[in-house]
Amino acid sequence: MLIENPKTYKGNDVETIFFRPTFCGQNAQDLGIRVLYNMPVPTTVQVWSKPENVLHPYRKGWGGGVNATKLSKNIDMQKVKAECCFSAEDYFSMVFEKITNSSQIGLGDLTGTELEKAETELFRQSIAEAVRATMWIGDTDEEISDCASFNGIFRSILNSLDGDEPVLAMPTELSDEKEEAMTIMRKCWDNASVELKNLRSDNELAFFVSSDIYNSYIEELENIGSDSSYIDMVNGHQRLCYRGIPIVEVPLKNYTTNIFSTFCMLTDRRNLVLALNTADMPENEVRMWYNPDEMENRQRATFLAGADFIDQRLISLYYSNY
Repeated sequence: MLIENPKTYKGNDVETIFFRPTFCGQNAQDLGIRVLYNMPVPTTVQVWSKPENVLHPYRKGWGGGVNATKLSKNIDMQKVKAECCFSAEDYFSMVFEKITNSSQIGLGDLTGTELEKAETELFRQSIAEAVRATMWIGDTDEEISDCASFNGIFRSILNSLDGDEPVLAMPTELSDEKEEAMTIMRKCWDNASVELKNLRSDNELAFFVSSDIYNSYIEELENIGSDSSYIDMVNGHQRLCYRGIPIVEVPLKNYTTNIFSTFCMLTDRRNLVLALNTADMPENEVRMWYNPDEMENRQRATFLAGADFIDQRLISLYYSNY
């Protein structure tokens, strides 16, 4: 198999080769949110609340109680395509670098299987990064956005402000003056709804923050002056938390958008959903081929994608567009 040979993946191959290794298991957990894969379209997420007041005085008969309530939300799925192209020389170099970096493979015994794995990994990484960025700042109405294939979580939050249902944890703009990261996260916690604070014991709460707030928090910890802060400064911070709640960095500085430039969002991880589907679209496929006219290697994937939040009461958000 040569690197110029066309390769087409359809049906189960699209799922097992390209998407499940990226968006399932540990890789999905690294995104920090729920990932639903190949759910029926339209994708509906349902959340059941715990029944309350189930204890009654002991007496004859059925005391009854309040039934568990259900909250459901449809995830809007959009047909999207991912496309990449590289000059033949650059593509050859990148693919062969991935192959030769492995200690178990030598240049003298390359086979078609290794070439195909390297090409697949190169494209899979590109798809994963594009989906990650779009699930946050995707905006189909924004002409200058780099992520316009489907609406992301932040666009859904802003759209909810125009609805009839109140947002109990109202998004609040940051002040013009720069605030400390600790101050911002404390405000997010203080402004959070009772429903959100009550979920702390489930160990699923997280602060999702922009890179500037994340780096600012590191500097604040290093300036504390304790022995532990010095050790963390030398060895690095393995895991950042605020009041025991993990902090997840959402790097988006490389993308053009008017959604948010600086943000700090406290929510339950299960409240944010990324939905992907490669089963319910007849033309879903992944193709990789060489175009001799342009002397470039091209890659294309088509699938369904969407992202949203479930319960707006479980979001406390501070943001700025400066």
